[in-house]
Amino acid sequence: MSSSPLVSADELRGLLAAEHPPAVLDVRYKMGGPPGFEEYAAGHVPGAAYVDLDADLAAPPGEGGRHPLPDPAVFNTAMRRSGVGLETPVVVYDDWSGHAASRAWWLLRHYGHRDVRVLDGGWSAWCAAGGAVETGETDPLPGDFHGVPGSMPVVDADGAAALAQRGVLIDARAPERYRGEVEPVDPVAGHVPGAVNHPTAWNLDNHGHFQDAHALRASYARVGVMGDIEVAAYCGSGVTACHDLLALEVLGVRAALYPGSWSGWISDPRRLR
Repeated sequence: MSSSPLVSADELRGLLAAEHPPAVLDVRYKMGGPPGFEEYAAGHVPGAAYVDLDADLAAPPGEGGRHPLPDPAVFNTAMRRSGVGLETPVVVYDDWSGHAASRAWWLLRHYGHRDVRVLDGGWSAWCAAGGAVETGETDPLPGDFHGVPGSMPVVDADGAAALAQRGVLIDARAPERYRGEVEPVDPVAGHVPGAVNHPTAWNLDNHGHFQDAHALRASYARVGVMGDIEVAAYCGSGVTACHDLLALEVLGVRAALYPGSWSGWISDPRRLR
């Protein structure tokens, strides 16, 4: 298993040329738009299988928020269909600054897969590096993955509220959404009381790659992440928060996810008083 949850485009090219290449998952996604399958079919990393975030990496919207965690049977079936095996390394990528790919990375780790990495820079980095492009739909050999959730820490609404008081609860949304100045998606604006803001954009450099560990450590220290303090993260629906969790994993910090996030928090009027 790699010591880093990230892999560069050049590294991935080498891995794909090896005798036992990783399973590659294309998780391209547009919030509020059509699934990314058309973009995938027009060109993808050779051998990559398409994974639909809404259908495969989330349950239908409800009291648990806009993107609740998927039913285990649905997730396991999707991973096997995509060629994921119990011992097969996995690389995931998207064209959304790593947000959807981070959700896939987190879920696979949550289900016990030990070797999952995100392509740093995503599809753009692959193309910029001169990576080969395959069109159409890939039909990989089915994998034997069958995981059980529980390997990554999770908090519910009460746990998030409590952690905001004893540790650091990170709101991964843009600053204006955290401050409640605008809310383009959910019916109520604001943030969980006591949460601090570390937008996912702060994880990236000007080229769309994750910043190095030194810069990330300084960035998270500014919102109180240091030492052995307990940390959890949320966003609007539990997807983009995984981007902060991935960045923290680079630093060796195992933070919890609040899957319901803001869309789940506001589903209970008692929490809005």
